[in-house]
Amino acid sequence: MGFLPTDFAIYIKGAAILTAVALVLAIAGFLFQWGFRFRLVGVTAFMGVITLSILGLSLGLFQRTEIPGAGRYALVFDNASSNVVIVVPDDVTPEVTQATLRQAAIDVSPYGRLGGNDGKIHVRARTVLHPEPGLTKPLFLGEARKLPGDVRAERLEIDLYDESFQQLPQG
Repeated sequence: MGFLPTDFAIYIKGAAILTAVALVLAIAGFLFQWGFRFRLVGVTAFMGVITLSILGLSLGLFQRTEIPGAGRYALVFDNASSNVVIVVPDDVTPEVTQATLRQAAIDVSPYGRLGGNDGKIHVRARTVLHPEPGLTKPLFLGEARKLPGDVRAERLEIDLYDESFQQLPQG
C-alpha cells in the first residue's frame, strides 16, 4: 500500500517533460536575451542528468527473483560478510522455511560478500518463542549455505532442524 507508484516509466516521462520545458525556456532565453539565460542552460543540463539517472535506475534496480512458497521474513543480523540471520513467524512449516531460506540466500547476494572459514555465506532462519510471560527464547529452524559468487543460489545447501520444528506451538 504505497503512496508513490513504483513504475519508473511515470517518473521518466515526467522528468523528460520537465527537461523539454527547460530546454524550450533556455532557447527562448537566448532568443530574447534574458539575463538569466545561462542559469536556464544549467537547469536544462541538470534535468537531463536527472532524467538519464532515473532511466538508469529503471534498467536494473528491481530485478528480484521470487521463490514460490517463500514466506515473509525480516533480516535481524547481517555482518555484511558471511553471516545472516532472518526471523520468520512461529507458525512456519518446514516447506515454507526451506523456500524462505532460498529466497533470503538470493536476496543477500550482492557482490563483495566474503565467505566464512569454510568459504560460504551462512543464512540462518530463526523464530522467537515465548514459553512463559517475560521469557523469550530464540529458536533456529534451519540454515542455508552458499558460495559468495553464486548469485542465483544454484548450489545452495539447506539444512532444516527437525527438533526445532517439534518445539513450535501447534495450532
